[in-house]
Amino acid sequence: MLSQKYRFHSRGGVKYVYKKGKTVRRAGFSLVFCENTRGFIRIAVVVSKKVAKTAVARNRIRRRVYEAIRKNMEFIPLKQDYIFVVYDKKAGEMPYDDLVKSLGELVAESKVCYNR
Repeated sequence: MLSQKYRFHSRGGVKYVYKKGKTVRRAGFSLVFCENTRGFIRIAVVVSKKVAKTAVARNRIRRRVYEAIRKNMEFIPLKQDYIFVVYDKKAGEMPYDDLVKSLGELVAESKVCYNR
């Protein structure tokens, strides 16, 4: 699980990123990102009730995405805020390697990542 230090702690921070950030979309996922002045990365994962009706299914998807991000954080630059939005319930069922690949392509398309 991603450390508490690297997560958003208020709704205001998330609203700010949605308002000021740029968005990149791929099949099933979206990434909203903007620069911050904190000196460290902050990440949120959003899974709507439209994706999965039960909290158990939404939390499973959220945990899988957080774990994929945690294991590949060296490719994501510091001083950025990221919100990963999941639009497809297949994210809870897809193989872990495919999930990592999809998220990596999303971050690479945002053109803020380090060389992979």
